[in-house]
Amino acid sequence: MSRAPVLLVTGGSRGIGAAVCIAAARHGWAVAVNYASSKDAADAVVATIREAGGEAIAIAGDVGKPEDIKSIFADVDAHFGRIDGLVNNAGIVDAIQRLDEMTPERIERMFRINVTGSMLAAAEAIRRMSTRHGGKGGAIVNVSSMAATLGGGAQYVDYAASKGAIDTFTVGLAREVAGEGIRVNAVRPGIIDTDIHAAAGLPDRARDIAPQLPMKRAGTAGEVADSILYLLSAQASYITGAVLDVSGGR
Repeated sequence: MSRAPVLLVTGGSRGIGAAVCIAAARHGWAVAVNYASSKDAADAVVATIREAGGEAIAIAGDVGKPEDIKSIFADVDAHFGRIDGLVNNAGIVDAIQRLDEMTPERIERMFRINVTGSMLAAAEAIRRMSTRHGGKGGAIVNVSSMAATLGGGAQYVDYAASKGAIDTFTVGLAREVAGEGIRVNAVRPGIIDTDIHAAAGLPDRARDIAPQLPMKRAGTAGEVADSILYLLSAQASYITGAVLDVSGGR
């Protein structure tokens, strides 16, 4: 069993997820870096952590598949023997489309990965962390998006709706497990300079929108990671059910 507190980060191989993994290790967490397909990227994150003296492993698994979620947590159990934190970061966006252009398959996939996957991962974490189940407590941070408040009209209302669901899920679950030693919070990133924009067909979106933002710049993955690490930390011990905007005032 690891002596350090153990954090699982879904979608931890790139972007915000990778930044969270590296920052968590710097703050003394042992880290499980989950990835769906980017093994080389996940291995690179693990190598960065280990080179700095931290403890980390890469774990394959697609949060869009319930059986993979169970396997991810089984691997955490086998390697670390405990789990103290979960960051539900894995998620997808798709090409810009109006709703009447979207296929049922696209919408189903969006919610299966972004919403159902996060809920099932949280359920597995609760079974291990909740005092109701003999655990010692822990923290969950869900990664939402400012799209949840803006709606994503004429771009990706399916993505925005999925993140709106994450906001509601965060508040409800926080109240459900508050008496069991588990805190549940979320961050809502705004325009962050990561490769997620390329998946929507707009690789330069962060650069192009930056002049229109109140702070005149996009955020960084590291800035989001710092907010997540705060919510995971003892410094946030009386915070649960909060959704923190990390959006530069957008």
